[in-house]
Amino acid sequence: MEFENISLEKEDYLAILSINRPKAMNALNLETLCEMEVAVKNVKADPNIKVMIVTGTGEKSFVAGADINFMLPLSPSEGRFFSDLGERVMRQFELLEKPVIAAVNGFALGGGCELAMSCDIRLASETAIFAQPEVGLGVIPGFGGTQRLPRLIGEGRAKELTYTADVINAQEAYRIGLVNHVYPLEQLMDEAKKLAKKIASKAPLAVGYAKHAINKGLQVDIDTAMGIESDMFGMCCATTDKSEGMSAFVDKRKPQFMGK
Repeated sequence: MEFENISLEKEDYLAILSINRPKAMNALNLETLCEMEVAVKNVKADPNIKVMIVTGTGEKSFVAGADINFMLPLSPSEGRFFSDLGERVMRQFELLEKPVIAAVNGFALGGGCELAMSCDIRLASETAIFAQPEVGLGVIPGFGGTQRLPRLIGEGRAKELTYTADVINAQEAYRIGLVNHVYPLEQLMDEAKKLAKKIASKAPLAVGYAKHAINKGLQVDIDTAMGIESDMFGMCCATTDKSEGMSAFVDKRKPQFMGK
């Protein structure tokens, strides 16, 4: 499929998905969301890809929200459809068995902040700006923001940011736990690739099972979550990578993981 609103590049074990609508500050419209969904499915089906990075084209904007010109005429049923689509696409990043790193290179407003939150790890440039400004437009976050933000930074902070539509910079996002690291803009992608390389050096099935255990465990009580962890640990013990990793440790050599 030819993409018009995004780009998908692959470098060995790494996939880089870039939102590519610079004239619209990389805002998300219907077509862009549909292309993103196709891209995630492509990465999921590629056995060579171990990690994905999501970023925005240009130096100003990661994703400056959902496209307001597109949303303005939406009826209630059309609005529900658009929200459902956005939530489904963001969920695909969470459900992908491979880790996803957000490299937030600028404005991450509304749907952009929601996209970043759907990724496993968030790296931000020093120029990045975050907000859930929807109530100032007469709506609420519709791509998962009301659910992921309190899970990441706590209920009180999430409610304040959502109710006030306040804008925060990268350092404040780091302080409250919304992002993992902050870097100069010119270093952001290099640091994202460095992190991706470190993750890709580990057993890919184990990393995927760990992602599943963490994500599922956060949705249930602690006892149920422990059962999920035990299930994933047991599945690891069925892999060739488990034998290789432990044998390499005993033999004092570097493991050669095959993803099997």
